[in-house]
Amino acid sequence: MKFVSKKLCLVLASAALLAAGCSKKPERPNPGATVLGPLGGGENVAPPSNLSTVSDLNTSLQSRLADGVIDDGSTIRGLLQPVYFEFDQSAIKQSEREKLKAAKEYLDKNPAQRLLVEGHADWRGTAEYNLGLGDRRANAAKKYLLSLGVLADKLEANSKGSLEAKSNADASTMDKDRRVELVIIKAK
Repeated sequence: MKFVSKKLCLVLASAALLAAGCSKKPERPNPGATVLGPLGGGENVAPPSNLSTVSDLNTSLQSRLADGVIDDGSTIRGLLQPVYFEFDQSAIKQSEREKLKAAKEYLDKNPAQRLLVEGHADWRGTAEYNLGLGDRRANAAKKYLLSLGVLADKLEANSKGSLEAKSNADASTMDKDRRVELVIIKAK
């Protein structure tokens, strides 16, 4: 009898713990109702009603400015268009130079900010070769910006090589991987 009552107490205690520990799981938010939206778009999101100033709104929505523009607090990505390159080349095409001129104009209008010129390569080639190619691309864009009159202390060059490239990608994806990203470094 003692054995049965101990067993019954153990079963009842376990059931009570299990019932207490298994509260209803929280519902996941609908992606359309989040700041970043279903795929990062955030199109259907209204700003929170407790924000009283533009500064509050900017702080609240730091991660998303517009489609494809991401502000992580210290940098802004996607505001300036990337500069694309031919396969295994670091020369800036005539058609891409307007993007660098737009970057210079942005820096002229925002003198407290700087620019990170970030070189990328597609997946073909060794990691070391692609890092070197990304570096040559970044430095070619930096050199062009310097020739436009951008001050050297406003520019940083970096290579990511093929670190963010999609392996075994198709031709159109590889075209997009061969680029220099123009990342705005916000003033502190």
